[in-house]
Amino acid sequence: MKLPCRVSQSILLLLAVLILAACKPPPDPTVRFTGATMGTSYDLKLVPTPGQSIPAGFQTRVETLLARINKTLSTYDPDSELSRFNQNTKTDWIAVSPELQQIVSEGLRISELSHGAFDITIGPLVNLWGFGPAPRQDQVPSEAAIAQTRERVGYWQLSTRKEPPALRKSRPDLYVDLSAIAKGYGVDQLAALVETAGINHYLVSIAGEIRAKGHNGQGQPWTIAIEKPVAGQRAVERLIQLGDHSISTSGDYRNFFEQNGQRYSHIINPRTGRPVPQTLGSVTVVTDQSMIADATATALMAAGPEFGFQLAVDHHLAAFFITVDSKGFEERYTPEIEQYLLDGTQHR
Repeated sequence: MKLPCRVSQSILLLLAVLILAACKPPPDPTVRFTGATMGTSYDLKLVPTPGQSIPAGFQTRVETLLARINKTLSTYDPDSELSRFNQNTKTDWIAVSPELQQIVSEGLRISELSHGAFDITIGPLVNLWGFGPAPRQDQVPSEAAIAQTRERVGYWQLSTRKEPPALRKSRPDLYVDLSAIAKGYGVDQLAALVETAGINHYLVSIAGEIRAKGHNGQGQPWTIAIEKPVAGQRAVERLIQLGDHSISTSGDYRNFFEQNGQRYSHIINPRTGRPVPQTLGSVTVVTDQSMIADATATALMAAGPEFGFQLAVDHHLAAFFITVDSKGFEERYTPEIEQYLLDGTQHR
């Protein structure tokens, strides 16, 4: 039987609607929380499973956790636990929280591993160059001031004890700066909080410190961009398929000042007392913990393109270096990071 034209058109239209509905991807289940912390911002992307919900008041728990970490580790808060330790001029054991002892201990381990390229007592030099809590002057300090300040820097002048938790200085004016490890530690703690809530698919970040697990809202592995180290731009150099890992990039192209055509970045080489030269644009490290990725990327960046790369090779680190010369950028990376590298232009 032949259907009337209007009826056949209606059936075709209905079929087209059903086909389009079937092809339409399901709504993205990602729940996102953002806010300010540690002088920058945090970003949580949580992907609950079907029927799963985020606990009530979860963002309040997030911000309470971050406030506690900041109150422990900040050098910008004069009343933080770390600031009070820095202000203390005693050279005997000073009782601290287990949290502060743990982070300092890890910082000393990476200081030792990097032969001092990473040094958690570098704070006086960071402050001298204007990258600390005081308002920045954008002024190159004198050689005499650099030499005098370097005398206060040296991770071997700091000791840590686990039971009972305590720290000890060998000189009264030693100053500890955990800026190159604190954000990574915060990311690890946020990841633990997310998993406590039963969420097993997430991406957590504080500034450029990132930790991921599972898949994104489209059911795909989390993909992260390594940026080209160009000031004032956001261009992709390479893509990383992160998996259940952490990633950190350290570079000289975001926080710096210029004088007489020379760039001076916030990453200071403890051995010279000066910002790292512009021969290394950035270093990216992939590892299991954000705290370790954060500190290790800084260590390799401060060590420079040759010594830093050799450290990465010697310690079998998954590291990606972007060096800078008159011709532009050049990639150099260890075998351990090859498994994460992707081609293409997909962003996270």
